[in-house]
Amino acid sequence: MTDITTVTGGIPAQPGPSEAEFARGEGAQSTGAGSRGGEEQPMGGAPQDREPTDVIAGAGPVARPGERATVRLREGGEEEPPRYAPEWLQLREAADADARAQELLDPLRIRLANLPGRTGGLVVHDLGCGTGSMGRWLAPRLDGAQHWILHDRDPYLLHFAAVASPRSAADGSRVSVETRRGDVARLTPDALTGASLVTASALLDVLTREEIEALAAACAGAGCPALLTLSVAGRVELTPSDPLDAEIAEAFNAHQRRTGLLGPDAVTVACEAFAERGATVRVHSSPWRLGPEEAALTAQWLRGWVGAAVEQRPELREPAERYLRERLAACEAGELRVVLHHSDLLALPRPTGQES
Repeated sequence: MTDITTVTGGIPAQPGPSEAEFARGEGAQSTGAGSRGGEEQPMGGAPQDREPTDVIAGAGPVARPGERATVRLREGGEEEPPRYAPEWLQLREAADADARAQELLDPLRIRLANLPGRTGGLVVHDLGCGTGSMGRWLAPRLDGAQHWILHDRDPYLLHFAAVASPRSAADGSRVSVETRRGDVARLTPDALTGASLVTASALLDVLTREEIEALAAACAGAGCPALLTLSVAGRVELTPSDPLDAEIAEAFNAHQRRTGLLGPDAVTVACEAFAERGATVRVHSSPWRLGPEEAALTAQWLRGWVGAAVEQRPELREPAERYLRERLAACEAGELRVVLHHSDLLALPRPTGQES
């Protein structure tokens, strides 16, 4: 019998993602620039001795005492340990790249080309950057010199992001990078002074309403667009279907909304928050479409998805064990396909000087 606790891993002794945090994936708030234990760790797949049913463990150590934060934070709140494993972020990067809405890039390019007072290159703030996959996707799709400011609260992840960042734009212009350590959920408006663009991937759904309001206010205050991709939409389609699909999805969505987080409601709240501050908001679907070629990603996602549902509703444990065992077998056999729905949001602020 497949044991849900064994498969989903629970919360490791070392800092690492819970089941739902694992399933949510990249983004949420991490920190600074540095390597693990003073040594560079290779980007790569899971260790060779890991059992195939193990959930990938945590992201690395917390910051060293006395390490200086370089993002100005609002007062209050204790720093949390890292949440996301580089292996998980790397595993999902190709699916993320395929899913992001290309349709939002043309209106973004037009706005960036016409930013008032723009004399130099673009300044792009990547919030909750993880290992930097958003920069690797977006920077080569934008023309002109770019300076990326990578925000995260995990120095281990920020190290990867800085090392693996792109060095040239779509037209061959230079791309430079700096890292800032801090909790993006408490980012102050003045931290975005001079910003051309704010971007993030898989971030909105792990924020509260207050945090999204603060983010929208910061972007409005800086007069910069925001491109916020891959927020979960709360809908999953599995083929072939199973009678338990809907119940697992409902329990997972409830788990995402715990402790005030917005989960699948985040995009709606963000649309309202940006629109209330005068921005034009566009939303486009950006689903993962997972087939036999993405079996490794599908299997890890399944473990996290089912594990979070059981954590939310313990009475599901017995049927969920059967469900997960059969789903993993179908995945291994190349018979399972998953469409995991996300939404991408582009907020274009009112041009500077335009009256309300």
